[in-house]
This record gives sequence, C-alpha cells and structure tokens, in this order.
Amino acid sequence: MARMTRSESQAKTRADLIATARDLFLADGYAATSLEKVAEEAGYSKGAVYSNFRNKNELCLEVLQLIHVTKGAEVAEVMSRQAPLEERLTAFENWAERTLGDVGWTTLEFEFIVLARHDPELRAALVSSLGMARGIVAAMLGALVASGEVTLPMSVDDAATSVLSMGVGLGIQRAIDPTISTGIVTRNLRALLTAAGSTDLPSQA
Repeated sequence: MARMTRSESQAKTRADLIATARDLFLADGYAATSLEKVAEEAGYSKGAVYSNFRNKNELCLEVLQLIHVTKGAEVAEVMSRQAPLEERLTAFENWAERTLGDVGWTTLEFEFIVLARHDPELRAALVSSLGMARGIVAAMLGALVASGEVTLPMSVDDAATSVLSMGVGLGIQRAIDPTISTGIVTRNLRALLTAAGSTDLPSQA
C-alpha cells in the first residue's frame, strides 16, 4: 500500500475526529463531550484536535454540517429514484419515520442553538449550515418542478423552507413523544404539491 501524503494524512485525521465527535455528541451531548475525550476515542493527541479545529464550537459545526449533508443525501436518493412520485413519497415517509425525532440529533441541534444565542459569529455559522440543508431540499423540489411532475403554489425557496420547518418541528415533538406519526409530513408535502393542480397524487387518510 502506498504511503499517504501529508495532505492525505491530515484529511484522514480531520475526518476521523469529525466522525468520532459526531458519535460522542449524539450519544452523550455537546456539553458532556470534551475535546480530550474526542481525541482519546479517535486515537489522536489533543494537539491533533487543535491543529484541525480552533475550539469545540468549530468541531461541532463540522459535525452538524456532516449530519445535514448525510441526511440530505438520503432524502435526495429517495426522491430521485426512477419510480412514480407517490411511491417516492411513501419511501420518504419511511425515511422520516426512521430519522425524525432522533433524540441525539435533536438534542445536539438545540444544545448548539442555545449556545449560539449570544454569539453572533457562531449564530452566523449555524445559519449557513442550516441554509445548506434548506438548499438540499430546494434542489430536490426544484428538480421535481423542472421534470414537469409537479408545480408549486409558491417559490421553490419558500416551499423548501416550509418542508424543512415541518420536518424540524415534527422532529422536536417526536423526540419528546416518539409515538407521533411522521405521516403528517408526507400529507403536508402532498397537499403542497396537489394544491398546485398535480393530479397523480391520491389523497391519503
């Protein structure tokens, strides 16, 4: 096996630290996870952490961005399948049932939101990270519109904000009460699409 270059080694170290921090943040929470713990679990020195991240806040931003990109990619894969739209919506609902309301993820997001409340720089970075998630949803809806499958009663950006808001709100509720069904997200999405005259989506009880 060829020896890694310095840049490849640095990239691997950074990726390892982010992945380890993600697992610890989700399991134990942001406040309870120290950089020392991240370094120890990842098999690196604390110096390796600080050579890649200025502080724990910056590391957590990277973790949240990784989560947003990963979840967004999962949704994009579901909605880009070569299948009837109603079948894709059902697959999306199954994804939501498995994902929305995950206690570790939901708690981490809110811990960080509270932390960012009085830190303008941190809040701006979080806004940017959340904007990336909204952009993924917008791209998905935009592709549906461009394909001619659906039209929307509002702009793609506004529709993306509505869908993301529904998902976030439901995730919070399900983190408290996991018996709440995620079907409401798909029903609202279906209503958003059918409100514009799409005819291939039957109503669901």
